[in-house]
Amino acid sequence: MPNEQPQRLLIVDDHPLFRKGVRYMVNMVPDFTIVGEASSGQEGIALANAEQPDMILLDLNMKDMSGVDVLKAVKTSGLDARVVMLTVSDQAEDLVAALRAGADGYLLKEMELEDLVSKLAEAAAGRITLTERLINLLAHAMRHDSVRPATSSEAGLTDQEQRILELVAAGKSNKLIARELGITEGTVKVHVKHLLRKLQLRSRVEAAVWYVEQQR
Repeated sequence: MPNEQPQRLLIVDDHPLFRKGVRYMVNMVPDFTIVGEASSGQEGIALANAEQPDMILLDLNMKDMSGVDVLKAVKTSGLDARVVMLTVSDQAEDLVAALRAGADGYLLKEMELEDLVSKLAEAAAGRITLTERLINLLAHAMRHDSVRPATSSEAGLTDQEQRILELVAAGKSNKLIARELGITEGTVKVHVKHLLRKLQLRSRVEAAVWYVEQQR
């Protein structure tokens, strides 16, 4: 990871044994440090605001509120933290809902813990993290969604929007895209918003999958 300081990680999950397993593995990796654990959505929101973590590992289904609702609360609060969903659900509707709410990744609890740590490192480096199976699931769901442009030209993307789409598909964050293109992060956000509207998509992950599908 390019970060010199360890990533400050908050775990939000209502299963204590699972939290213990994640903590055990993460504590073995110097790139991460756990700043807190929450056993409910409300506790997770409060801890996120108090601890200001770099990353939140968030369960999708909890007793008091859904992970998507927690995600929305975190995003609307302006907290600058990457949020990775970790769940047992491989349902397309759950995946799409989380990504459209702003999740920076979506991983399954069936993963080996070593693979989980590797995926968290990807997320910390600014990449959107999904397993190959979930990428295929998302692509399938998109094919059966509303009709959208078949090509970038049909969508009317500008050259700059096309370049940004390619970098989004490479998993780069707005900050990294801005640095590579020599423009401000705010300008990148505007371009991403425009290209999503033109492609009739609602998340950068969907845009990345759409782009990859066009290259096949």
